Amino acid sequence: MTYSASEAPPSLSDRLTESILGIIRDGGLGPGDAIPSARELAKRFEITTPTIREALRKLEATGAVEFRHGSGTYVGPTINNVVLANPHRPPITKESVLQLISARLVIEPAIAAQSAALRQPENLERLEAAVTNALVPPGGPSFALNFHIELAAASGNPLLTELLASLLKVRVREQQQIRALYDNRTRDHEEHLAIVAAVRAQDSERAERLTREHLDNIRAAVESAAAWGQA
Repeated sequence: MTYSASEAPPSLSDRLTESILGIIRDGGLGPGDAIPSARELAKRFEITTPTIREALRKLEATGAVEFRHGSGTYVGPTINNVVLANPHRPPITKESVLQLISARLVIEPAIAAQSAALRQPENLERLEAAVTNALVPPGGPSFALNFHIELAAASGNPLLTELLASLLKVRVREQQQIRALYDNRTRDHEEHLAIVAAVRAQDSERAERLTREHLDNIRAAVESAAAWGQA
């Protein structure tokens, strides 16, 4: 492959990340599956182990792989996502948090309407289980189901689920700030319950309206936050 004068060729580390991703895809590996160790990869590519580790750290920063202390390296949750986190993203600001909420306002009310129209029993069951996510304090268990992602999953469109999950992953620090600022866990929970009730009733109009109101309430909490950046 040749490169123009204005286009720098990829670094060794970047080429290695692509090769590692190729191993994952060619092997049909998915999230949670183990991948070869850094030492094994170094042997395969005839390169030093520290160089392999640098490439793996780049992949870890995007969520494509994850390290488990004392266990090894595994395929990460975003391996199949078309949007990945930028490991060099700038610090969050109030504006960036409000931009995330605005983006969610464009996407999520329509998703809620579609989820209500579809209303499949298995999706409704997971959505109801995710309602308690609102009661988990910021920094709480990461294994709690994400209500908004489950709402997208209930739409029956995997691409919508991936789109929202990718957005929240890319902007994870803004999302954490949102949860810290919208700190009325009871109110959050009640709003989630109302959305689920609308989905259960197959009331698309109400599900869309309640989701929009919920996000509007979150936006108002962020806009009125006095101690920005200290939450």
